[in-house]
Amino acid sequence: MNLPTEDARRFAPAVARNKAAITEVLARHLLTSGLVLEIASGSGEHALHFAAHFPALSFQPTDPDAAALASIAAWRAEAQPANLLPPLALDVMADAWPVQKADTVLCINMIHIAPWEASAALIRGAARVLPRDGFLFLYGPFKQGGQHTTPSNAEFDSSLRAQDARWGVRDLEVVAEIASAAGFAAPVVEAMPANNLCVIFRRRS
Repeated sequence: MNLPTEDARRFAPAVARNKAAITEVLARHLLTSGLVLEIASGSGEHALHFAAHFPALSFQPTDPDAAALASIAAWRAEAQPANLLPPLALDVMADAWPVQKADTVLCINMIHIAPWEASAALIRGAARVLPRDGFLFLYGPFKQGGQHTTPSNAEFDSSLRAQDARWGVRDLEVVAEIASAAGFAAPVVEAMPANNLCVIFRRRS
């Protein structure tokens, strides 16, 4: 007798809230073809949604967590989008990534729930794999001018640091400084729902 297997798919409530707004930003800035490398894909729901909305692009989801990779693979197996590639294990802290070239790097809601060293490593890694004029997209809450943009973001920052002292809402200007040193131009910043930002860096020559 064949017993039903456990469903590996994960469901992230934030995806339902932000995927449409992020898609609108990507539509304005993404190239018309090429490979989009997603870092810290989590449940895989974002990658699945974007693949459906941008069929001319290929999407490479990645994550360092085995359960997340299983979730991504399960979503992919169910929907079977031709332009969503099998997930890869990727740790931003590694000196070499399993993807050596990409046209766009996308990272949603990671840098505030990771050590600062991971944020810097993400930017350096994106600089390694992106061509001239390639884009790095970051999405999440940020401080600006060293200050939280809303009281709710300040409360969120406190809750993150209570979970792990290495976590926290990052200062946009500091992130931009690290990106500039890695070869990126000053970012385009778009306000998003729920006091988040989409921060878009273009790779200089």
